[in-house]
Amino acid sequence: MIYGADVSIVLVTIAILFVLTYYKKWGWLWREWLTTVDHKKIGIMYLIAAILMLFRGGVDALLMRTQLIQPNMHFLKAQHYNEIFTTHGTLMILFMAMPFIFAVFNVAVPLQIGARDVAFPYLNAISFWLFFFAAMLLNLSFVIGGSPDAGWMSYPPLSDLPFDMGPGENYYILALQITGIGSIATGINFFVTILKMRAPGMTLMRLPLFCWSVLGACILIIVAFPALTAALALLLIDRIAGGHFFTMLAGGNPMMYINLFWVWGHPEVYIVVLPAFGVFSEVVATFSRKRIFGYTSMVASIMVITVISYLVWAHHFFTMGAGPGVNSFFAVASMIIAIPTGVKVFTWLFTMYAGRVRVPAPMLWTLGFIPNFAIGGATGVMLAAAPADYQYHNSYFLIAHFHQVLIGGTVYGMIAGMYYWWPKMFGHRLNERLAKHAFWWFNIGFYVCFMPQYFLGYMGMTRRIFTYSPGMGWATWNLISSIGAYMMGIGFILIAADIIYSAFYGERDTTGDIWDGRTLEWSLPSPAPHYNFAVIPQVNDRDAWWESKQQRLEGKEVTALQYKSPLRPIHMPKSSGRPFVLSVCFFVAGFGLVFNWYILGILGFLGVGLCLILRSFEFDTDYYIPIDEVQHTEKAYGRLLHGEQ
Repeated sequence: MIYGADVSIVLVTIAILFVLTYYKKWGWLWREWLTTVDHKKIGIMYLIAAILMLFRGGVDALLMRTQLIQPNMHFLKAQHYNEIFTTHGTLMILFMAMPFIFAVFNVAVPLQIGARDVAFPYLNAISFWLFFFAAMLLNLSFVIGGSPDAGWMSYPPLSDLPFDMGPGENYYILALQITGIGSIATGINFFVTILKMRAPGMTLMRLPLFCWSVLGACILIIVAFPALTAALALLLIDRIAGGHFFTMLAGGNPMMYINLFWVWGHPEVYIVVLPAFGVFSEVVATFSRKRIFGYTSMVASIMVITVISYLVWAHHFFTMGAGPGVNSFFAVASMIIAIPTGVKVFTWLFTMYAGRVRVPAPMLWTLGFIPNFAIGGATGVMLAAAPADYQYHNSYFLIAHFHQVLIGGTVYGMIAGMYYWWPKMFGHRLNERLAKHAFWWFNIGFYVCFMPQYFLGYMGMTRRIFTYSPGMGWATWNLISSIGAYMMGIGFILIAADIIYSAFYGERDTTGDIWDGRTLEWSLPSPAPHYNFAVIPQVNDRDAWWESKQQRLEGKEVTALQYKSPLRPIHMPKSSGRPFVLSVCFFVAGFGLVFNWYILGILGFLGVGLCLILRSFEFDTDYYIPIDEVQHTEKAYGRLLHGEQ
């Protein structure tokens, strides 16, 4: 299987190199994509990477479900199974869910707040390339040197050197460290962008709910990710420098790692699901043609979740002997978080109530999310009860709950967001018929796959199990679960087919407002010009674009969003290849440390340092777009400017 993957990687690489060379696209690739600091293009690159990682993680899942489809299967060896469930979890959380949310951050946030860019566009490019090369480093482990095999949490002592001699854990640690740097930078970037770059008049209580959800996620990123960085740094010192931070017999304590990991790990669940809540809020309001019900309570619930999500990490180890006092505190905190989450569900339902609801693909995925998340939330409360957790913990009940929440919440939300903002990214919409086939295959497969796993958990099937005997009574439920996983795979293939088909035959968006939207991004052409707004809009209301359309329908003069102000040269950042080169240097340093090749590691870090020094002496970093060019671009979109008739 590994040799087959090697051959396929080589063939795909040769095919890509051939196409770029044959069509003379190297210059275009460098100028337009590898050196870009345009947030919209960076968002598209995040999206493509997330879909590729979803494919890789999905293949891992299908391999595992094939292994478990019947008792005593020998499809995979035990070691290979350990590696696959480790990379599946790691990829799906950090290299699929995270870039997916960063894709929608980049695509939507600056446009929704009326900004021309993010606060730190150069840093934004560095964040993406750090993520990209970290993903390459982790995936490289599959074909060079062996994959990590200690689970996506990599608890010591299982991940300590005496029990895991190969380089697999080093791949895991260094890939997560590199992408973690990029994630923290993204969190800071969008936190500052939302607070400092909103259009005039856009107070916080006029901020679109998606931006509120991004703000909450960014706060969590900034505070939670350093805990993961510290945990991984100490584990790396244990592995390559003979440290004993987590070696019990040498005075260390593995529980310190577990605490640090989950101080990051549980907020991470909300980091990836809060933006999905924001997407659902935008989709429900747009396709119900109503202002969101309970905006203030929705904002409050986002902020309450942001705070409480820090107080629940210990529920991941109720069974590790923390004592009744600690368990009770974290059990109550875990249950309380269901309240603001429930507020959101009722808010969406009340928004749809008496609305003129349309159900295109984004709304379909939103409607599919609600029962999924309700079941996931209810089983979460069951797991939060510490005495009951002694039964559920480490069983397939936990697996079913975890996937019910993360797929039913994050994946459904990001796919809904992808369909929703696809016209704004590419200028055409995805095919509705294919989208609906994809949804039903995926959604029905989702229930067929994960509902049986609750029963398997009740019946005592533990997670990470490699195989089982016929006498356990688990065979029928595992067979059904595996069939569901294949149905989800068909759904994913249909989504990919839709993307390819629509690139050639998709309905073009000539209006810029294909969904009859409510927020500022729909006031722009599709795709938006690289400077976003020729004139920064003045915002006087929540749902500013919708309100301006209503005023126009009523025959009132609309002044806020039209080009009544004179054009001025637009200040923009220059493209730069240094974020790409700097991230390559991080990759080289990481690869060197994976195999303890310290000279290579030092050379990589020297490259990083040199890039930073060169950047500090770089002063020609921006430029102005002249008025003539802006006028020419706007006229090409058919938009009249100040003083024109």
